[in-house]
Amino acid sequence: MDKARLTLLISDIKAQMGVIEAIYKKLDVRATGLQPDDEIQLESTAYQLHNLYNAVEDLLQLVAAHFESQIEGAGRWHTALLRRMSQDVEGVRPALLSDESYSLLNGLRSFRHFFRHAYAVPIEYPQLQINLEKVQRLLPCLEQDIEQFLQRLQG
Repeated sequence: MDKARLTLLISDIKAQMGVIEAIYKKLDVRATGLQPDDEIQLESTAYQLHNLYNAVEDLLQLVAAHFESQIEGAGRWHTALLRRMSQDVEGVRPALLSDESYSLLNGLRSFRHFFRHAYAVPIEYPQLQINLEKVQRLLPCLEQDIEQFLQRLQG
């Protein structure tokens, strides 16, 4: 990969990580003092979990578009994108995501899907707690994954 393209990719990744970190800050505020009977706070926290997954998915799409175009197929492209970013593509790019990040993100993807489609279902406190634990483990993993990805690209 030429230096200009790599510099642009690094810049785009850093910018998207800034978005992700800003959502983490909002999520921290929303989740502070989370109570099982506070429906507004539960929904606000769930919304930020949804936003966080979308921001990470945007990061994955950015990398996919840079190397291998878009993920095809309207049906399960979210799952395919996540899986593809956890795989080395020989001669194209190294894996972006570790197994741990993949597992955490796959769980958050499921929650995001639930949040988007469960219009008449209340957000459950235990479900939020499980997903908040996942996002707390995710950020250091994601930061390490990106650092290793960029190191491998720079060779």
